Amino acid sequence: MTKKISLFFTLLIIVFFFSGCVERELTLSENGSRSSGYSKWGSQGSPEEENVDISDLEDETETIAEDEMIITDEAGQQKVKRISFPVAEYARLPKTGKGTIKGAIYLADSYNRKIFGASTRLYLNPLTSYSRQWYKESYLGGYSMDESDSRLFNYLRFTASDAQGNFAFYGVPSGRYYLVGTVQCGQECGYDIPKNIRIATEVSVIGNQMIQKDLTRVAE
Repeated sequence: MTKKISLFFTLLIIVFFFSGCVERELTLSENGSRSSGYSKWGSQGSPEEENVDISDLEDETETIAEDEMIITDEAGQQKVKRISFPVAEYARLPKTGKGTIKGAIYLADSYNRKIFGASTRLYLNPLTSYSRQWYKESYLGGYSMDESDSRLFNYLRFTASDAQGNFAFYGVPSGRYYLVGTVQCGQECGYDIPKNIRIATEVSVIGNQMIQKDLTRVAE
């Protein structure tokens, strides 16, 4: 009898001991799956860091290119109609290359002081009949133009300057380009409100050349 009682209490102790070793609490996540409460990302970062959305950068790229190719005509002058997009001309452009174009983007004031374009976006626009019309009518002539063909953005090459206005394009295919960028200038240029001043110039590269070309103009 005594042995049975001892065995009974021994079993109770064993049951009590193992009842404390339960699995960590399981909870339901928002999507209904079970989670143990431990982060599956560990030291790799959060889901937000792993799943970066770059759509805003893509939209920004297109907006910058379009805005710099269209001048708003404050006088209400009729827009210049663009020529048809020359598909065959763009198809002949080389798609890969080893050229490099480096330089600095800045404005020069009346005292020849440099106002650098810090952290600004620049792009290379292949010189074609289509871009030549934009350069002549819009950049030089100051006329407003129709919206550019969306296919043009497949041929633009982008980069950004550093804090000192230095920039570089790598892997540039051989050819002639319009190098385009903007510099923001305020009181240094005599403006009460800062303005983005566009600058464009022609540049060419052949093979694996390294071209040094500053993008600059005199502040008006």
